[in-house]
Amino acid sequence: MARKRGFDEEHVLQQVMNLFWHKGYEATSMSDLTTATGLQKPSLYAAFGDKQALFEAALRRYNHQHAQRIDRLLQQDKTARQSFERLFEYVTQSDDQHQTEYGCFCINTMVELAPHDERFAVLTREHQMYLSALFTRRLERAIVEKELNPDYDAQAHAQTLVTGMLGLTVMLKTNPDPMFIHATTTVLLSSLIP
Repeated sequence: MARKRGFDEEHVLQQVMNLFWHKGYEATSMSDLTTATGLQKPSLYAAFGDKQALFEAALRRYNHQHAQRIDRLLQQDKTARQSFERLFEYVTQSDDQHQTEYGCFCINTMVELAPHDERFAVLTREHQMYLSALFTRRLERAIVEKELNPDYDAQAHAQTLVTGMLGLTVMLKTNPDPMFIHATTTVLLSSLIP
């Protein structure tokens, strides 16, 4: 019979996720991880595996939480246009400390690890495709509700919106002129969701 762990794995994984999100994979040491979690290396290794496995678990947790948050935002408004306006406002003007300070954990991983690690290339690509599926579903609902024309290509437009959202998220890490971001978002949405 497996022994019950003496710590809350979900809480520990949240701490690990926050640390990797803030510092990145390479800059995070095992010492950082033990300090952040209050656990010793043997306990971390026994629960999650090595540093790479720990990072993967943290990324999966983030991707799940991120997708849930986006799906909730997309379902809050009556029209698709309003839904995507709310989503892009959240992305570009978020008061969430993590979102503002750290940017998107998945995008950080795309830049730092995905180019030379197939495991993380796949994980980040899967997240992009899942977001595209959420966007497509919302746009297809707009077609059914006659907000958009029957010949509107929901999947192609969803993929373009995902690309735009990810691109804006990267730009936000450089503290761009807010008017530039506002104008870009306005044109992107008005051209893709009439």
